[in-house]
Amino acid sequence: MALYSDKVMDHFINPRNVGVIEDADAVGEVGNAKCGDIMRMYLKIDDDIITDVKFETFGCASAIASSSMATELIKGKPVSEARKLTNQAVAEALDGLPDYKMHCSVLAQEAIESALENYENKS
Repeated sequence: MALYSDKVMDHFINPRNVGVIEDADAVGEVGNAKCGDIMRMYLKIDDDIITDVKFETFGCASAIASSSMATELIKGKPVSEARKLTNQAVAEALDGLPDYKMHCSVLAQEAIESALENYENKS
């Protein structure tokens, strides 16, 4: 059995929504000291809808794939829906992650939560 699903490999090799939103309405950054992964999420929000989302991730294949998938899952969605995104939903959308890489999906969830907190604090 392969270590990573085809979806994980696809999102690692061809990540979606990579980059920076210069005039972002919200920015969130999280890191994991144990593994060294760092994620930064940028959100553009219009009328409570996430109209654009980009990420920068320094990390392993699972971290990059989790970031990419998380952006796909919240893009075009209301802020209230993005707030409900779980790491489990990210991992399931990737057709699973190895147990010892689940922390990458947690980081993706936390990066979105951090960006949403940043947005709320600006309001």
